[in-house]
Amino acid sequence: MPAMDMNKLLDIALQQKASDIHLTVGKPASFRIHGDIKSLNTPALTGDDTASLMKQITSERGQQEIGELGATDFAISYFDRARFRVSVFKQKGHHALVLRQIPMEILSMEKLGLPPHLKDVIMRPRGMILVTGPTGSGKSTTLAGMIDFINETCAHHIITIEDPIEFTHNHKKSIVNQRELHVDVPSFSEGLRRALREDPDIILVGEMRDLETIEAAIGAAETGHLVFGTLHTTGAARTVDRIIDAFPTNQQEMVRTQLAGNLVSVISQTLCPTVDGKGRVGAYEIMIMNPAISNLIRENKTFRIDSTIQTSANKGMILLDDYLFKLYTSEKISFETMMLKCKDQGFLQRKVQEMGGAAGAR
Repeated sequence: MPAMDMNKLLDIALQQKASDIHLTVGKPASFRIHGDIKSLNTPALTGDDTASLMKQITSERGQQEIGELGATDFAISYFDRARFRVSVFKQKGHHALVLRQIPMEILSMEKLGLPPHLKDVIMRPRGMILVTGPTGSGKSTTLAGMIDFINETCAHHIITIEDPIEFTHNHKKSIVNQRELHVDVPSFSEGLRRALREDPDIILVGEMRDLETIEAAIGAAETGHLVFGTLHTTGAARTVDRIIDAFPTNQQEMVRTQLAGNLVSVISQTLCPTVDGKGRVGAYEIMIMNPAISNLIRENKTFRIDSTIQTSANKGMILLDDYLFKLYTSEKISFETMMLKCKDQGFLQRKVQEMGGAAGAR
């Protein structure tokens, strides 16, 4: 088979409204469409095919990184039609690629379905706001919508540290400087340290993936900046535990005190396929810091955070499972999807039975 053309694959992805392109040896080029992977009716890719596709879009530095580390990540633009986040990696000695489409348009908080009161939360002058969830749950899209709202509303200096830069922010009312890992800055933690000397109002950390970065982010929030960050955790309580557990035991009490005083909000999210199969809808867990939750963190009682969120609905908080139940009862998602994405299946099965429904698909 002749070497495949990446432009043709990108064209197909856009026509099919695919969120991801998967290219690996032994399988035809495949696309994730509304959550499911579907393959083209073409011959399976060979090692030469994937190597050729990789070289069409990967810089020399990226190819060197693959040789040294077995993988590289970067972003590409496809003319003015789309951007893609690219992950190239080795498997069984061959190249494999996954390209995720990044929407060219930054969606507003309204279009993302985020509650209006979150606008007040992200306008706080200092502290830490975390957007969490599994890979592919839309964290970057949510953060882009929030940063864009601030950019349009406030005269601030916003610094982002990303790996790679996904959404491109134009200067609006704010100045936005975007720094890419390995291109503009060597690491998240170094980027954070440098950012503090660059007169920022807001710092976005693409991923709080290690102790050094988490420590620097908390420090930046403590020194009077608003810090946005992401973690691959589900739920507010687990997010707080994950941050504390990243530190050595002898530092954990101090970190609890820092979080209790500086954490503003945790927004945990997941994306669910809709019942009609035509798209996906976001489900959110929202924790907004109040004196009760602050005390629970300080006193190492994070296991009680969920019940505090549940009893604080009038303060704009909601548990992920309650949000999923709302989507299910409004017939936006199926019972199976709700069960797959929830934290406590037993809780939701009881809620379905209480409202007179069978604990099964609707």
